[in-house]
Amino acid sequence: MTQAPEIPEATRRRHDREIVALAVPAFGALVAEPLFVMADSAIVGHLGTAQLAGLGVASALLTTAVSVFVFLAYATTAAVARRVGAGDRPGAIRQGMDGIWLALLLGIAVIAVVLPLAPGIVDLFGASTTAAPYATTYLRISSLGIPAMLMVLAATGVLRGLQDTRTPLYVAVGGFIANAVLNVGLVYGAGLGIAGSAWGTVIAQCAMATVYLTVVVRGARRHGASLRPDAAGIRASAQAGVPLLVRTLSLRAILMIATAVAARLGDADIAAHQITLSLWSLLAFALDAIAIAGQAIIGRYLGAADTEGARAACRRMVQWGIVTGAVLGLLVVAARPLFLPLFTSDPVVKDAALPALLMVALSQPICGIVFVLDGVLMGAGDGPYLAGAMLVTLAVFVPAALLVPVFGGGLTALWAAMTLMMTVRMATLWWRSRSGRWLVTGATR
Repeated sequence: MTQAPEIPEATRRRHDREIVALAVPAFGALVAEPLFVMADSAIVGHLGTAQLAGLGVASALLTTAVSVFVFLAYATTAAVARRVGAGDRPGAIRQGMDGIWLALLLGIAVIAVVLPLAPGIVDLFGASTTAAPYATTYLRISSLGIPAMLMVLAATGVLRGLQDTRTPLYVAVGGFIANAVLNVGLVYGAGLGIAGSAWGTVIAQCAMATVYLTVVVRGARRHGASLRPDAAGIRASAQAGVPLLVRTLSLRAILMIATAVAARLGDADIAAHQITLSLWSLLAFALDAIAIAGQAIIGRYLGAADTEGARAACRRMVQWGIVTGAVLGLLVVAARPLFLPLFTSDPVVKDAALPALLMVALSQPICGIVFVLDGVLMGAGDGPYLAGAMLVTLAVFVPAALLVPVFGGGLTALWAAMTLMMTVRMATLWWRSRSGRWLVTGATR
C-alpha cells in the first residue's frame, strides 16, 4: 500500500463496524462446516472401527474434492460485490446466478467421475480391506450431494458479495443440526449404518442448497434479474475461477508435502504434526473470517470507483489481521499445556509438538497479514497474481521442506519451513498491495 495520511477516527470506526458485521457471522459459518465431519465421526464411530476408518478415508476424499472448488465462493463474492458497489444489484444477482449454474455443472461432472471410480479411488488412498467397503459406500452415496455442496459454495459467495454473512451463518447452523438429527435417525433408527450417515449428509446439503436458492431467486425476482443459464456468463465465471483454482491446488500441495515429510520423520512426529496442523487450521478460520470481509468490502469499494476507500479499508483490515494474529499467538502459548492432553497422553508426542506449536504461535501475526491481503486481492479480482504468487511460494517451500529430513531436522524445522512459506506469501502479497496495481475500478475487472 502506498503512503497515505492517517485514517480519520470516524473512518476507522466505520471500517471497524463493517469488518465486525461481516467477519463475525462468517467465522461462525466457517466453524460450522468442519462440525459436519465431526458429527458424522461421532455417530459412525459407535458402529465399529472399520466403519470409522472407512468414513475417515471417504470424508477426506470428499472434503478435498469440494475444497478444490472453493473458488466458486471467492470469485463469486468479488464479482457480485463489484456490481453492488457500482449500483447494479440486478447485475450482481445475475453474476451470482452464473456462478451457481457453474457450480451445478461442475458438481454433475464430479459425480460422473466419482460414482464409477469410487472403489479404485479408495484403494489408491490406502484404505484397509476391512475399511474399503465402508469407504466406498459412503463416498458413492455422499458424492450425490456434491452438486448441492458446490451450489452452497457459490450461493454463499453471492450473499457475501451482497454484504450478507448472517444468512450463511444461519444456514450453516441449521444444516449442522439437520445433519446430526438425520444421521442419528438413519444410522440407528433406520438401521442403515454408514450408508445412513452418507444419506443424512446428502439430504442436509440439498436442504441447505434449497434455502440458498430460495433466497437468491427471491432477490432475482425482486430486482428483475434473469435466472436462466447464460453461456457467456458461466464461461466468464469459470475463467475468473481458474487462477484461484491454481492458488488453491498449490496451497493443498504445500499441506500434503508437509504431511508427507512429517510422516518420514517417524510416528511421534507425524502424530505431533497432525495435532499442530489441526490447531493451525482452527486458527485459520478466525483469520479467514477477516479475509472474507475483505473480499466483500474491497469488491464493493472498487465497484464504486472509490480507490481511496479501498486503500483505507485495506490498511485497517491489515491492522486487524496483525492484532488478531498476535492475540491468537499468545493464546496458543498460554493454552499449550491444556491443548495437548486433549489429543495425546504420549510424552514423546507432546515433546515433539511443544516447540512446533511455538513456531505456530510466532507465525500468527504473519498469518494475519497473509489472510487479510489474500482476501483483499481476491476482492479486487486479482486472481492471476494470486496464482503466480502461490506458485512462487510453492517453489520456495518444496526444497525447504524436503531438506528437513536430509539434514536431520525434526518437526520444529518442518514448521519453520511452514513459517518461511507464510513469510514468502506475506512478502509477495505486501508488495502487490503497495504497488496499487490491484486497484482496478468498475463493475467488472
